Amino acid sequence: MASEWDKIIIGIDPGTNVMGYGLLGIKSKKPQLIAMGVIKLNRMDDHYMRLRHIFDRVSGLIDSYLPDEMAIEAPFFGVNVQSMLKLGRAQGVAMVAALKHDVPIAEYEPRKIKMAITSNGGASKEQVAAMLQRTLKIDKEEMPDFLDATDALAAALCHFYESSKPVTASGDAKSWKAFVNQNPDRVKK
Repeated sequence: MASEWDKIIIGIDPGTNVMGYGLLGIKSKKPQLIAMGVIKLNRMDDHYMRLRHIFDRVSGLIDSYLPDEMAIEAPFFGVNVQSMLKLGRAQGVAMVAALKHDVPIAEYEPRKIKMAITSNGGASKEQVAAMLQRTLKIDKEEMPDFLDATDALAAALCHFYESSKPVTASGDAKSWKAFVNQNPDRVKK
């Protein structure tokens, strides 16, 4: 499975009731859906068992699909401190599963992910899902019931876009004047 792709990115939308995941395969610089779904945790009463289940399932996804990189949505600041703490733990456990498998991690704020996918940082989950469906040419039947899965796929696609941007060296000039000052021998008078 992994050999047919140039790169595989796993996206994670952390949650303590429902955690989304999405896997993108990159072939010839074009992203394509491999799989997406959710890990349902709301049937478990013990918070610590939920964390163990997250670790086991994310590790299983990594073992099955052998992703090269992980993109994970950063928790946003909410009013409920207890919810934030639990969400942060879920995110941390998913990250540890990636680290245990030597998978590099990139973290993105929800607003940045929405901006990358829809050009609107305030887009709804439904708008993100619709744009993913169009961009990745996903059949309507393949679209999940839980938007946590499309949020995770959006994190993976955002990471693909971000990692595909040209990298500039730290010494690159920020303006023509700076370029001339840094490269006097390359300027003809």
